[in-house]
Amino acid sequence: MKYDPVSVTDLNKYIKEKIANDEALNNVLVKGEISNFKNHYTGHLYFTLKDENSLIKCIMFKSSAVNLKFMPKDGMKVLVFGTVSVFERDGVYQIYCKAMQEDGMGSLYTAYEELKAKLDKEGLFKVEHKKKIPVMPKCIGVLTSNTGSVIRDIINVSTRRNPNVYIKLLPVPVQGEGAAIKIVDAIKTMNDKKLADVIIVARGGGSLEDLWPFNEEIVARAIYESELPVISAVGHETDFTIADFVADLRAPTPSAAAELAVPNISDVMLKLNSYNNRYKLALKKKIEVMKLRYEKCMNSRVFKEPLQKIQEKYILIDMQIKSIQNSITNLYKDKKNYAINMIAKLDALSPLKTLTRGYSIVGLNGKVIKSVKQLQKDDEVDIRFYDGTAKAKLI
Repeated sequence: MKYDPVSVTDLNKYIKEKIANDEALNNVLVKGEISNFKNHYTGHLYFTLKDENSLIKCIMFKSSAVNLKFMPKDGMKVLVFGTVSVFERDGVYQIYCKAMQEDGMGSLYTAYEELKAKLDKEGLFKVEHKKKIPVMPKCIGVLTSNTGSVIRDIINVSTRRNPNVYIKLLPVPVQGEGAAIKIVDAIKTMNDKKLADVIIVARGGGSLEDLWPFNEEIVARAIYESELPVISAVGHETDFTIADFVADLRAPTPSAAAELAVPNISDVMLKLNSYNNRYKLALKKKIEVMKLRYEKCMNSRVFKEPLQKIQEKYILIDMQIKSIQNSITNLYKDKKNYAINMIAKLDALSPLKTLTRGYSIVGLNGKVIKSVKQLQKDDEVDIRFYDGTAKAKLI
C-alpha cells in the first residue's frame, strides 16, 4: 500500500478536527492542582493542571478570566470547565477554560501558608530585625547552582557595575530532596568563615514544587539567624517564598539582586565628583563670606580709630569728675550758709552779746549766781564783764 506524505500542519489540523468533533471533549469538567501559573500582561491566564500521575496545559482567555472571583495561584486545587483543543502551531492539546472554581488548596500551598503564618507570629518577618545591606561591599557571596543562567547573570551585572567586586560562589542544589539542608549548611559556612560582606540566595523561576526548598522552615531560620545580611532572589517577580519574607532584602530577580548588592561604580564616582564640586563651591563661598566680614571689620571705626572709644571714655570720666566737683561745691555752699545762719542765731542768743549792753554775770565757785539768796557775807565772787572778769568780796 502506497501512502502519500502529508505536512505537519495538515496532520495537526486533522487531529484538531477529530478532537473538535468529539462531543465528550467539547465540554469537560476537570479537577486538579494548579502549577506553573502565569498571569500574562494581556490578561490571559496560562497554567498547568495536574494530579498525582499526569498533567495538562490550560489557558483561560481574558474574556473568561474577568469573571473569576479569585486569583488562581500555584498549589490551588480547582475545578475547570472548558474545551479540549489542539494548538496547531505547537501540536499540543490543551484545555481552553471557560470557567474555574476553587476546589480547596493543594497540600504544598497549605503547608506554605501555615508555615508563613507561624513564622510571622514568631516575628521572623519584622522590619526591625532586618539588617542593612553594605553600601560598598568588597565581596558578594552567592548561593545558587553553579550551572545555569542565574550565576552568569549575577556575575555579569555585578562586574559591569563594579569590576573590583569579588564574587564568591558556594554551589548548592536549588531544588529537589536535600536541597534545603545544603542551603542551610552554605549559609552557616558563609557566616562562620566570614566569606562575604553580603549573601545572595538565588535561583530562577519554577513551580511551587521547584521553589519548595526556599519554603522550608530550616532555610527560613538559617536566613533569620545569619549575621551577614541576606538578599533573597528566588523565582520570578511574581513568585514569593518564605525566604523572601525572612531575608533582609527581597529582589524580584537574581539580576536585580546583583544591582541591589553592588553599587554602580560610575554612579558612585559621579556622586563623589558632585560632592567634591559642592565642597569646593561651599568652601569658595565660605572664603568670600569671611573676606567680606574681614573687610567690614577693617573698615569699621574700631580699626580705623582704635583710640576713639578710649577718648570717649575719658570724656565721660571728665564729665563725671566735673559733676562730682560741682556736687561737692554746691554741698559746701549749702553747708556754709547753714552754718552762718546757725552762728547768727547762736550769736543773737549769746549771753556775751548781752554783756556788751552793760550787763555782767556773777559767779561763785564756777557756778552762775541767779539769786541773792545764793550769796553770803564775805563770799568772794567773780564778776564777768564783756571785756574781762573782776573779783569782789561781799560785806
